[in-house]
Amino acid sequence: MAWTVGVDVGGTFTDFFAFDEVHGKTVVHKTLSTPENPAEAVTEGLSELCDAEGIDLEEIERFSHGTTVGTNTLIQRKGARVAVVTTRGFRDLLEIGRQVRPRIFSLQEDYPPPLASRRNCFEVTERIGPDGEIIDPLSEAEIAHAIESVLLSDATSCAICLLFSYESDAHEKALAEALKNEIPGLYVSLSSEIYPEIREYERFSTAVLNAYLQPVLDRYMALLEETLSSRIPGAVIGINQSNGGLTSIQQARNHPIKTALSGPAAGVMGALDTATRSGFGDVLTLDMGGTSADVGLIRNGEANVSTSRDVAGFPVRLPMIDIHTVGAGGGSVAWFDRDGLLKVGPISAGADPGPVCYGRGGTQPTVSDANAVVGRLDPSGLLDGTMPLDVEAARAAIQPVAERIGFTVEAAAIGIIDIVVANMARAVRMISVERGYDPRDMALMSFGGAGGLHAVEVARSLGVRRVIVPESPGILCAKGLVVADRKQDLVRSARILVDEGYQDQVYPALAKLEHELLSWYDSERIAESEREQQVTLDMRYVGQNHELRVHQPGSTVRSLPQSDVLKSMFFSEHQRSYGYHNDGDEIEIVNVRLTGIGRRRIEFSGDELKKELWEPEPVSRQLVWFSGNGPEETDVYLRAELAPGQGICGPAIIRQLDSTTVLAPGDRASVDRHLNLDVEVRG
Repeated sequence: MAWTVGVDVGGTFTDFFAFDEVHGKTVVHKTLSTPENPAEAVTEGLSELCDAEGIDLEEIERFSHGTTVGTNTLIQRKGARVAVVTTRGFRDLLEIGRQVRPRIFSLQEDYPPPLASRRNCFEVTERIGPDGEIIDPLSEAEIAHAIESVLLSDATSCAICLLFSYESDAHEKALAEALKNEIPGLYVSLSSEIYPEIREYERFSTAVLNAYLQPVLDRYMALLEETLSSRIPGAVIGINQSNGGLTSIQQARNHPIKTALSGPAAGVMGALDTATRSGFGDVLTLDMGGTSADVGLIRNGEANVSTSRDVAGFPVRLPMIDIHTVGAGGGSVAWFDRDGLLKVGPISAGADPGPVCYGRGGTQPTVSDANAVVGRLDPSGLLDGTMPLDVEAARAAIQPVAERIGFTVEAAAIGIIDIVVANMARAVRMISVERGYDPRDMALMSFGGAGGLHAVEVARSLGVRRVIVPESPGILCAKGLVVADRKQDLVRSARILVDEGYQDQVYPALAKLEHELLSWYDSERIAESEREQQVTLDMRYVGQNHELRVHQPGSTVRSLPQSDVLKSMFFSEHQRSYGYHNDGDEIEIVNVRLTGIGRRRIEFSGDELKKELWEPEPVSRQLVWFSGNGPEETDVYLRAELAPGQGICGPAIIRQLDSTTVLAPGDRASVDRHLNLDVEVRG
């Protein structure tokens, strides 16, 4: 056997998906997360999985991990004490930012304070010009002053952010070498290495975030590597990045900011694999877990990628799967705001103590408690009955909410569910309508432990008529880690006017990036047959402030389209994004991007599809509330007993180890050959 194991650490559960590439066998496992030490749940869960399935640890050849350590560190502000060394005159750049409000109609709300305080920002006299020329050399005296300042700051990590370092990194490297030599153990992040692009504010911010995370992620990765190397010494370990691709542990330790959306990105990659196998090209993804819901977009068989977004309120300029997160999970708490209105989330009960119905000490009413009260969760317990539910405790927790709004307990629970559905629908609109896409033209793929409970109602509120629920929806992020490719994104800023012969200016930049990429292929031990490259150009009208990514399908570092074809591609992207374009205006390239991929090719077998739909036998019937008007007799099915070709009419509850899927009256689901549920949503 040759096993590949994917492990995704979530807020409530740590999920495992294992695949035997020799025999095509798949197994799944879930265990409670350990927020204080995420590695504990990873190692203990791996042992539980192997013991339960009889897997020899020596048979594990690949181990892929999605982590939320970076995101949680930023949210909780538990990172390193950071010093910043910058060009003289730019000490206040991180505080000045872009001088825009995070919410245009809120005069009080402001961006979070910089992760490096002003007193820990130190200036050096030096200057690199916009073409990479040295205008003002960096002297030994300035280097010595920087060392002394950082030493006195008691910082454990330092970000070096110099002007125009993306054109020449000589000064940043000189400072880094001196700091490491004089201050042993100091973590150093270079802006020219983390994000070598124009726009100094975003570049500085990204480098500071990396420095802030590096000590925390380095300790976590070191502990994980030490533990795994003793248990699975023959396995190649990959850490998922925000771009949906895997990288080595060493790369993750050096560039932890690239793992900021590691877990959610794995979910989108799992959804992409599922959609591709089932023939869906345009898909909205909804990953609802215990703490939050992550929404993504797959268009024409590719996950949407953004190079500019905020993480925990801080701007990050790196290629990331375009994901919008909202505080709507099974553990989201129902509470009353000062205006007396009922709200749900973003406060979460998390894994400890968790929802009241888990019986682990929770006291606040949550979305899971609401689902338990209205009969949508199995009263005998979750995880095939191994995790019992206390429905009466859930009712008692929701009772004060019901009394305050004058509803019955069941009607109040329905109200909690309706609010969390509205929160997720709003998130879907942000990732689709606000990006220029109509959600009604797409299918909604639901996954995560709580996704199936609410996906049909989210789809109905958006006018979406198809919902896809994967075979193991609660484990899809872990599956996404198994099918994920190794990936490296490289970029070089170069302002090039798009006219005849523009390729002659682009090719030298691509050649330099290709040289870096070949070194990465070798360091990651990626075979020649697995290597692929993708070229993307960031383009804009001359005079614009923001660019659009124009992917070059089929292009290589030595093959780019003619200028008129490239302009047409830009016009189409501008029309889709903004609703207009101008054929007569000049266009320029701002950044040249080259993505290297170590392609994974995994074949999951599909079953024979029956020619005619036929309904399975329910295992039980129970009363379930779908509205505040009263309960309905509802059939209950076991997902493991469903076969390709079978169909189910709502109302129905479909239960499985890792999730529960709810069909409202009038909805209809069929099982495809890959054992996905294909739901037709009643209008």
